[in-house]
Amino acid sequence: MAELHNNILRGGQFVVKETKCEDIFTPEDFNEDQLMMKEAVTEFVDREIWAKKAQFEKKDYALTESCMRQAGELGFLSVSVPEAYGGMGMGFVDTMLVCDFISGATGSFSTAFGAHTGIGTMPITLYGTEEQKQKYVPKLASGEWFGSYCLTEPSAGSDANSGKTKAVLSEDGKSYKITGQKMWISNAGFCNLMIVFARIEDDKYITGFIVEYDPKNPNGITLGEEEHKLGIRASSTRQVFFNETEVPVENMLSLRGHGFKIAMNALNVGRIKLAVACLDAQRRTISESVKYANERIQFKKPISSFGAIQQKFAEMATNCWVGEAACYRAAKNIEDRIALRKNNGKDSEQEAELKAVEEYAIECSMLKVAISEFVQKCTDEGIQIFGGMGFSEDTPMESAWRDARITRIYEGTNEINRMLCIGMLIKKAMKGHVDVLTPAMAVKEELAGIPSFETPDYSKLFSEEKNIIDNLKKLFLMVAGAALQKYGEQIEDQQQLMLAASDILIQIYLAESAILRAEKLAKAKGEDHAKQQIAMAKLNLFHAIDVIETAGKHSIISFSTGDEQRMMLMGLKRYIKYVNMPNIIELRHIIAQKIIEENKYCF
Repeated sequence: MAELHNNILRGGQFVVKETKCEDIFTPEDFNEDQLMMKEAVTEFVDREIWAKKAQFEKKDYALTESCMRQAGELGFLSVSVPEAYGGMGMGFVDTMLVCDFISGATGSFSTAFGAHTGIGTMPITLYGTEEQKQKYVPKLASGEWFGSYCLTEPSAGSDANSGKTKAVLSEDGKSYKITGQKMWISNAGFCNLMIVFARIEDDKYITGFIVEYDPKNPNGITLGEEEHKLGIRASSTRQVFFNETEVPVENMLSLRGHGFKIAMNALNVGRIKLAVACLDAQRRTISESVKYANERIQFKKPISSFGAIQQKFAEMATNCWVGEAACYRAAKNIEDRIALRKNNGKDSEQEAELKAVEEYAIECSMLKVAISEFVQKCTDEGIQIFGGMGFSEDTPMESAWRDARITRIYEGTNEINRMLCIGMLIKKAMKGHVDVLTPAMAVKEELAGIPSFETPDYSKLFSEEKNIIDNLKKLFLMVAGAALQKYGEQIEDQQQLMLAASDILIQIYLAESAILRAEKLAKAKGEDHAKQQIAMAKLNLFHAIDVIETAGKHSIISFSTGDEQRMMLMGLKRYIKYVNMPNIIELRHIIAQKIIEENKYCF
């Protein structure tokens, strides 16, 4: 366990420390049980969801509910629930794997599944009393009951703690009466239980409650009509109105005023689960696009033979593969941190999971941003490859594109999450959890010195790329350190700088994850076997440098002047420098040819 502790970086530490490929988990490391679970989930999705995709698009809410019940019967709703409460008690990587492969066929089912297993069930397993867990969790784990999560209000979106819903204690002190309005409530149309957040008196923070719902005895609860949405059309989404809804005092979740804490920690888990839930939609989009391109003949040959189409395949596959690398790297870090905390004997299973996920809140936010944007790009290109047919409801592309759009909004908008990951890193630095100051000062001294003009030995696989990653970390520290020095605690008011800094941070994490995944595979199977994966890691880094250069330049010229600006612009140029620039067209060709030959996403 000591060895395990030494190899687990704290959340955010990746930007100041080196990670070895042996210390990360990749999808190639799935064990036999995990592969069997993946196969079982995929079989269920292909049979019950993918085959009925057109029905989901016709707003068939009953079909969503029916598929959820089947998922419950197969045990898929109980993967992360402890065995003591009727669940399978599987590890964090397992729960990510199920969430990944169950979510790709339609956003409607994905949203229902995520809302129920995540924010509908998890707050009780993590914060509930023993009596609450025994009473409610087994029903939720089996699919006998479904859960929903009532946080958002018309006046409280990103500012979750500003809700106006009130909870008033009864005269006899035995119950609370909840009055207020919630909106965008997933699963509202068929739920039996709601996690509801309300304010008691003039408390600074909201409080969570477990509220049962029975349409035959509504207890002051009224549902609005189903919302008509751009995407996730068969996901039940309604407003919920509470009019003196009576809730027993024993149904308060955790302590009074702890609701905001519950909501924020639920969002941390929700963000990394949302990220992984965006992966299989990309795999399916790529596979459908390749099949179409291999069959579509234009100018007497399949359109898959044209470089313009191959470029799309290569970029789509690279983004998906990089997202996989980053998601499962973070998932295993969280799983190992849970094990570490449990083995130390100080935390219960629930406390260990809460604190472990909170530790990696930066990574959760980064992954949510990056992969929700990847899936939007992927589905957009899917439409483009299908051409006019892609715009038709007769193909699965346009529905995938519409479903993808919501992912950049829920679990906190991408703008909020971009600023959060930088804000959280600053707070960790202030607490001494991540030493940013020492390496930032070292970078400053390095820039003031004379650079080495020797050409390093880059003969080993990824030796240059790893050096570039190291330099990109220095670049982040240079820009973020200088901005923090100038603005201090007011840095959070500089939202455009925060957004730029987050883009740099996200690209570093993704690029490093991809390189480590490809290196680990190459070491295990040989470089020839990992040819396409090596190409994807190199292609992704090339794009990452473009993003980082732009974000860095925009930041530097916005907050600095004179000699300081000139020095940082020189540093920017130094830290993004290649010695051996990769041939991007060749890399894309290597990736695309493999996909075309296999007629699917095959990595």
